[in-house]
Amino acid sequence: MAQRERMEMRVDPEIKRLAERASAVLGCASVTEFVSALIRDNAPKILEQQSAIEVTNAQYDRFMAICRDTERKPSARILEAAKRLDDEGY
Repeated sequence: MAQRERMEMRVDPEIKRLAERASAVLGCASVTEFVSALIRDNAPKILEQQSAIEVTNAQYDRFMAICRDTERKPSARILEAAKRLDDEGY
């Protein structure tokens, strides 16, 4: 079994009762099991939403046209951002 870590949190009594009721309805052995399942099931989706960029077809076409434009030079802000990403290992 993998080592487990402790996570403490304070919630309003109403939130605690709600978590206890939902935990019981789902048949979880504890509120910890319930909260762990919520995190395990939802955190990856949340992180995915924050890492993906959705654009329209028109936005994508415009972006690609700019990328293909060999005459266009990157601005100082773009160069600075690229350097920061390089420095951070991206």
